[in-house]
Amino acid sequence: MQENYIRVSEVAARLECSTNFAYKIIRQLNSELKKKGYITIAGRVPRQYFEARCCLSSDQNQ
Repeated sequence: MQENYIRVSEVAARLECSTNFAYKIIRQLNSELKKKGYITIAGRVPRQYFEARCCLSSDQNQ
């Protein structure tokens, strides 16, 4: 079972980028969600939102 939130290590692995860049992406996505009125958690982003914004599907496995 997958968790509802994706963390920086998984973002870095899925996008094949550094952890610093993954943190930047998470901050950007959380900022977008805050502007829409959602409550956010630092260092995590909803998995479904991340996959939609990055054009990924949840069935992609590493």
